[in-house]
Amino acid sequence: MNWLLQLFKEPSVAQSVIVYSLTIATGITVGKIKFFGISLGITWVLFIGLLFSFIGISIDLPTQHFIKEFGLILFVYAVGLQVGPGFFASLKKSALGNNALAAFIVLIGVGITLAFFYSSNYPITTMAGVMSGAVTNTPGLAAAQAAVKDLHLNGSDNSTITLAYAVAYPFAVIGIIISLLLLKKILGVDLEKEKELHRKLNYVQSNRPISQHFRLDNQQLIGHPLKKIFKILNEPIIISRMLHKGTIITPSPDTLLSDGDVMLFIAPKNLMEQIKLLVGPESNLNLKADQSSHLIDRKIVVTKKEVTHKRIGNIAEIPHGNLTITRIERAGIEMVAHGNLYLQLGDIATVVGSEEGVKQFETLIGNSLKRLDVPDLGPVFIGIFLGVILGSIPFFIPTIPSAIKIGMAGGPLIVALILSRFGNHLYLNNYTTNSANLILREIGISLFLASVGLCSGHNLSGAFNDGNGYRWMLMGITITTVPLLLVGYAAKKIFRKTYFEICGLLAGSCTDPPALAFSLKMAGNDIPSATYATVYPLTMILRIMAAQLIILFCS
Repeated sequence: MNWLLQLFKEPSVAQSVIVYSLTIATGITVGKIKFFGISLGITWVLFIGLLFSFIGISIDLPTQHFIKEFGLILFVYAVGLQVGPGFFASLKKSALGNNALAAFIVLIGVGITLAFFYSSNYPITTMAGVMSGAVTNTPGLAAAQAAVKDLHLNGSDNSTITLAYAVAYPFAVIGIIISLLLLKKILGVDLEKEKELHRKLNYVQSNRPISQHFRLDNQQLIGHPLKKIFKILNEPIIISRMLHKGTIITPSPDTLLSDGDVMLFIAPKNLMEQIKLLVGPESNLNLKADQSSHLIDRKIVVTKKEVTHKRIGNIAEIPHGNLTITRIERAGIEMVAHGNLYLQLGDIATVVGSEEGVKQFETLIGNSLKRLDVPDLGPVFIGIFLGVILGSIPFFIPTIPSAIKIGMAGGPLIVALILSRFGNHLYLNNYTTNSANLILREIGISLFLASVGLCSGHNLSGAFNDGNGYRWMLMGITITTVPLLLVGYAAKKIFRKTYFEICGLLAGSCTDPPALAFSLKMAGNDIPSATYATVYPLTMILRIMAAQLIILFCS
């Protein structure tokens, strides 16, 4: 049996693989267990790593360091690819309010962290760990550790950051949910009335396209080409069907308007009133359901690279006379298919047209899902390469003794965000299926959490023996709950957000999936997920930057 003990204790490739595999497998298995309806999920990998380290199982430091950094890079890069399209969409005017509130939550949390730092004897490194754990943000922990390394601070600081994070994290998950319940009590929310309010409002995101029929009643438009409407409105709108001289057609921009024409407009909801004022009253006709129409509609997936580097308006092969592209769905976000939009692999295009036109368009853009099953790893690793370079660039700021680097957490994340949105212009296909992206993220975060735990558990008992662990818990609970309660109350009373919107906002501002799951179950609808997705990308970036900057400025 000596060989088995040696396999676990003596540093080797086999020992590293066995320890990491056992740590991750055990952590994920335990993470499926729910306590009072709440599960910490993959975070249990960190706690199992701490336990193994505490009982004397360790990995040689160079291997541990490489696996930790590489796991982090995989995780943040996959996150960037996933949320990139949504991130840029969330910066539009309609979502700025929610993002501003989420940013304020981050700012208050940083302020409380700094207040604890200046009023206690704890180093800023420890407080960065408490803050990252209190908002359940693992990339923030990694950014703080990278800052410690770049500043060449005491080697024990990295271990203390991890312990503070591990102590604050479990209570943060519960604290976020408790904050939601406290707000419900403080605001006197009646869930049934809240659901009824949303039903009356017919809750729809203002930037999501909807369809509506209008009858042409503006005499000044009669005889002019259809493109005059587009020119006057100067907004992304589509007319998918048109009852023109007794026939339902897919109109072209040069179609001449006639009195009484009925048009099916597709546009963001907030533009429909402008369209009504310009064109005329709503029509009771339903052109989509008219049995005399020869037009069909289809959802077609973009799977050919050749069409992803041109504006839709510049793709000459599109059979415009027989087909209209109405919507593009990308990363769960639906957009009006205007001419300035660039197609990306995996986009789902909704088209309306003749059967011949739909078949021609299907041939043009691919619609072969098998092509998307195999991810193109070349652009992924080019992006990682660029991200590591960006994260390693030193930035010098006056009064700071050491250069600032955005590190292995920030660099790959920023590059992934950019390439997910604009990579097709550079002929870099960064599309990954949801399953491929998920496996990258889960492997990356598992390796990172296991590494963090395995390098820190031997100090765990000391954290509670001297009473520090209990203080970190209380600090973490304060950093978790105070910003959420303050901003949640203001969002309801000042900004008139509904309670379900606030739940998604608060869960997203803490990048906390368990809180979102709790909100969705409480709401019985997907309204919290809409605001969660809106604020998540920006909040993730701010959390990473905040953890690093407080160490750089306060060390």
